[in-house]
Amino acid sequence: MSGKTAVSRDDDLQPASVVPDSIGKVLHTEDLDTFPCRRSAAGARRRVTMLGLRGIPNVQGGVEKHVEMLATRLVAEGWNVDVIGRRRYLAQSSPYSWGGIRVFPLWAPRIMALEAIVHTFVGVCFAALRRPDILHIHAVGPALLVPLARLFGLKVVVTHHGYDYDRQKWGSFARRMLKLGERLGMKLSNRAIAISRDIVETMGALYRVPVALIPNGVAVTRWRGDSGILREFGLERRRYVLVAARLVPEKRQTDLIQAFARLEGVGFKLVLAGGAEFETPYAQDVRAMASKVPGVVLTGFQTGERLADLFANAALFVLPSSHEGMPIALLEAMAYGLPVLASDIVANRELGLPAQDYFPLGDIDALAAAIAGKLTSPLSEEEILARMLHAEATYSWTSVAQKTLSVYGALVR
Repeated sequence: MSGKTAVSRDDDLQPASVVPDSIGKVLHTEDLDTFPCRRSAAGARRRVTMLGLRGIPNVQGGVEKHVEMLATRLVAEGWNVDVIGRRRYLAQSSPYSWGGIRVFPLWAPRIMALEAIVHTFVGVCFAALRRPDILHIHAVGPALLVPLARLFGLKVVVTHHGYDYDRQKWGSFARRMLKLGERLGMKLSNRAIAISRDIVETMGALYRVPVALIPNGVAVTRWRGDSGILREFGLERRRYVLVAARLVPEKRQTDLIQAFARLEGVGFKLVLAGGAEFETPYAQDVRAMASKVPGVVLTGFQTGERLADLFANAALFVLPSSHEGMPIALLEAMAYGLPVLASDIVANRELGLPAQDYFPLGDIDALAAAIAGKLTSPLSEEEILARMLHAEATYSWTSVAQKTLSVYGALVR
């Protein structure tokens, strides 16, 4: 996991007295007095509400990591931050405080096609009661509800995290809705942000609107202890290849397993860290394929010190995906100083890595050859340290927060 602040333990979660029970429960404004949100005097702390994610802390997903890291920096900058999450992904079912951030677990249906949009509707209604200075909606699907938020009189910022309609899991109707969400988010929000230059330029060309470029950041947990995860899965330091990603088709773990299967006798293992939110045919395919290839290890979703151990001790990080916004997992691998390989999609190429760090998307032979080449030419510890320092200097979450606050500042002067 990134940064010390991103590692949570149960005793960090302090329950609050407000319980937003479900979509069917009426929320009375007097019930919200526990968490006052209106500015009572000049100079009072501003409040932003984050919506469009599963929740924080330690919830799998790029948007979730982005909000977790951004929110901690906004708190340090003097803002009050509320995060509205989906109850089933969170450690508690009632509101709690984590790192100075208030997290509100709200109900969402456990149906892949409806979960995000229904939860966002509930979240917008909840935000309308809370009246934050800024409602910050993340991703183009939740941006479908921007018109409703504007009707409630909220000031809305939307961050475009990637072309979600390109994800393989969606059918034609869902893709059309996601594209509509993109259009509504870009044209009807008060301010728009994108995490990559490609998205900024594409949105400008499509919708003729200004979009602020604020890339993802990276921070690394300085964990040098022993979480026990290497022993648990029979791993040795610098003797395994790592990918950390959800088990969804666009991450293409199956490509990586096939490439690894062609590297007979290399003496390395392949570690797939990540889980599936829903039991899908793709997740089943990954598990079935992994079971047939010696040396492939499935760890499930990992976070905190255990994930830090996996990153810190890997020999190589590979990201074979067909879709990314701006890949936080790849940034984290770079911040750990690891050699990396990434598919040559636009989002990965935007990081400007050397040519030898890319391979043609879907080319199993090229991926296998690239992995073999990296493993036979390991980096020295001095080279690893130099890479770590470069990544941390280039991708700073503090810079992300300051740029975000400049966007907010145009709305709350």
